[in-house]
Amino acid sequence: MLQLMKDALLIYDITPIQYGVLKCLWELHMTNPNEISEKLGIDKSTMSGILERMENKDLLERSIDANDRRYICIGLTKKSRLLEKPVTDAVQKVNDVVLADFSADDANTLRIYLRKIM
Repeated sequence: MLQLMKDALLIYDITPIQYGVLKCLWELHMTNPNEISEKLGIDKSTMSGILERMENKDLLERSIDANDRRYICIGLTKKSRLLEKPVTDAVQKVNDVVLADFSADDANTLRIYLRKIM
């Protein structure tokens, strides 16, 4: 599945973990890198490198938190906002391929269990 996801995201120059960060921004409106690293199960030092690479690709921007200058906020760029629909569609196609051999009930059960372990 990971290879299918890598292949689907390659044309957007996004890795699966970068997709995870973008999904946190797109859907959960998270702006705190620490919250995102916790959500994705990534240690903070690794997250810092991921964010730097994403910033270099113009996928996100970092700024100082207006409420507490000790913290960094991250936000979407125009480029990453425009990528939301095509990337989400590409990921959905991968999910459809992976779940093709499951019944609708089994696929739903699998999603429920995967969300529980996340």
